[in-house]
Amino acid sequence: MAKQWKAHLAVFVANLLYGANYSIAKEVMPTFIPPFGFILIRVWIAAILFLITAQLFVKEKIQKEDRLRIFLCAVFGVAVNQLLFFKGLSLTSPINSGLMMVTNPVFVLMIPALFMGVKISGRSILGICLGLSGALLLIIFGSHYASNKESSSLGDLFILLNALSYAIYLIIVKPLMFKYHPITIMKVVFCWGAIMVLPFGIEQFTTIQWHTFETSTWLATAFVVIGTTYFAYLFNTLALRELSSNVVSVYIYLQPLLAAGFAMLLGKGSPNLIHLMAAVLIFSGVYLSTTSGNKSKEEVSQA
Repeated sequence: MAKQWKAHLAVFVANLLYGANYSIAKEVMPTFIPPFGFILIRVWIAAILFLITAQLFVKEKIQKEDRLRIFLCAVFGVAVNQLLFFKGLSLTSPINSGLMMVTNPVFVLMIPALFMGVKISGRSILGICLGLSGALLLIIFGSHYASNKESSSLGDLFILLNALSYAIYLIIVKPLMFKYHPITIMKVVFCWGAIMVLPFGIEQFTTIQWHTFETSTWLATAFVVIGTTYFAYLFNTLALRELSSNVVSVYIYLQPLLAAGFAMLLGKGSPNLIHLMAAVLIFSGVYLSTTSGNKSKEEVSQA
């Protein structure tokens, strides 16, 4: 029981960091650091931190039969996930981004049903349809009603695809939790991810004007790189050792609330009617799909 409480605390703190990240990253991007250049900094520094941590505390190797799975974790959990998220966030508002990420539990349930032959209930199918309808509503109409004109349909779409990519990561990384220490997984995943993002971020990285950075810029950059990359990924991975992929993904419920709170606090926008309508559809969809009692929940966690 104590382990489960620690796992819940870890995933809560991870989502608290993510909720703040939407607005804090916007303080830096794209004015000071272009999105793909930011990803390069974020992933490479995190990879170095995980390498140092592993060298100090955990020394184990990934077995040959798990190398493909760990490679795919790097593709969907770091490279595709990070590139889509930061590109999307640079184009849309923190509130839109937070709402889009709530679709993650829907994808966690939908992917096994479509590609792994897992049966789901009619209630879950209705939930999936409602959740995706809310996301579609935000993509089509969100930018027209944005008070600060920072919202973009393309940016919202990138965040939605990022949620899909992260859902794939949560599903395929789960079995590795039973074989390896989380730090080992993060070390290898981020080392592969660092190589993958290099071609996308190197050009933008070279354009960064470091001399223009203020103290707040450096602090925001450090928060994104260390807080929401190193610690948030580590906390989520630790939580997956005790909790199912579905439970971890459901904590994303908190992100739009936290994102909206931080956005209003930092003057990065405020909710409007479209946000409310989309939130009702998305939250209803996630509730229906994650409380349907499908047997697939535990099956997915062991996939």
